[in-house]
Amino acid sequence: MSKRPKVLAIVLAGGEGKRLMPLTADRAKPAVPFAGIYRLIDYALSNVVNSGYLKIVVLTQYKSHSLDRHVTQTWRMSTMLGNYIAPVPAQQRVGKHWYLGSGDAIYQSLNLIRDEKPDIVVVVGADHVYRMDFSQMVAQHVESGAACTVAAIRQPIGLADQFGVIDVVPDDPRRIRDFLEKPTDPVGLPDNPGEVLASMGNYVFDADALVDAVTRDASLDGSKHDMGGDIVPSFVRRDLAGVYDYQDNVVPGATDRDRGYWRDVGSLGSYYAAHMDVVSPLPVFNLYNFDWPIFTSYGPQPPAKVVAGGGHDAIVDEAVLAPGVVVSGGTVKRSVLSPSVSVGAGATVEGAVLMHGVRIGPGAVVRNAIVDKNVVVPEGARLGVDPEEDAARGFVVQDGLTVLGKDQQFEA
Repeated sequence: MSKRPKVLAIVLAGGEGKRLMPLTADRAKPAVPFAGIYRLIDYALSNVVNSGYLKIVVLTQYKSHSLDRHVTQTWRMSTMLGNYIAPVPAQQRVGKHWYLGSGDAIYQSLNLIRDEKPDIVVVVGADHVYRMDFSQMVAQHVESGAACTVAAIRQPIGLADQFGVIDVVPDDPRRIRDFLEKPTDPVGLPDNPGEVLASMGNYVFDADALVDAVTRDASLDGSKHDMGGDIVPSFVRRDLAGVYDYQDNVVPGATDRDRGYWRDVGSLGSYYAAHMDVVSPLPVFNLYNFDWPIFTSYGPQPPAKVVAGGGHDAIVDEAVLAPGVVVSGGTVKRSVLSPSVSVGAGATVEGAVLMHGVRIGPGAVVRNAIVDKNVVVPEGARLGVDPEEDAARGFVVQDGLTVLGKDQQFEA
């Protein structure tokens, strides 16, 4: 392919996110807020846009209203050059059923590929936190002659049973020999026997090969119609699959500290841990890389404000404060506060993730907690201090965290 390839990006954003309940009780997983002002989908879309790919479709399905609204209100492209970001809900175009898997989502949306007529299709998930220049992956894909290329991140071999693992050809480590689902006896990499390559859920395909693969898969009995479980292995069996090592990706503005960061935030524990990565003094994931920005919109918010109040000084350390936050005589440590959060006099917030509009009353204590939108923690109340007490109130207690859902009432 001598000319610059025409690329269409497909973002798979239909995830239900059951392990993130109650955060996904009223929204799709890609719409879950992250790091104060962002949604999870903003990371995937920012990576695609920063890579120079400006024709993007977002396939949605589960409780997609807030996700669709965020994409349409935030992500607008100039139409002069034909650029767009379009959310596309499940439409039952091929039968009276919704998406049966990520591969079926693409099969049911083949009209988007046929209309755009791209040479290359970049397929990415919408629920990971990372920075990646997909143009470098596309360049390797084109050069290799593979029909399918899978992005992979190195992981310790002892963790192989937690991932889909890519077994490479020993004398050609860019070719995939086998695709193993959570193997218990993996083979290490040729250049580092203590590591394996785990699939990141990001792919590059020759457009015609992808169309053919999902079409054939749609008619197969027993298929789960999944990209990682069915579509990619079909390319591997035909020796048409390559692998792109994430450690080779060079993102402008990256530091030695955060280079190669990738976090799957599919559980409450990993979601919380990723927030703690953000607030650390030397962040493992640096939000302040202005050479590769994460784009979003959070509305007309005033600046954050930290003041003394009620006879108490305000103390803030290792914290991310979004616009509209007011800390009035409270203490905030190792926490992320989203827009319009308020912390009252004498209150303590430590190791917490507070989403839009949360109110922490005077003298209240909140520790090791995730609190979704609009929750009011009353004056003097305790949250995350005594797990048994929290569980008795009907709150979710998991992985050492107390989690309150959107608009959940605080029972004293």
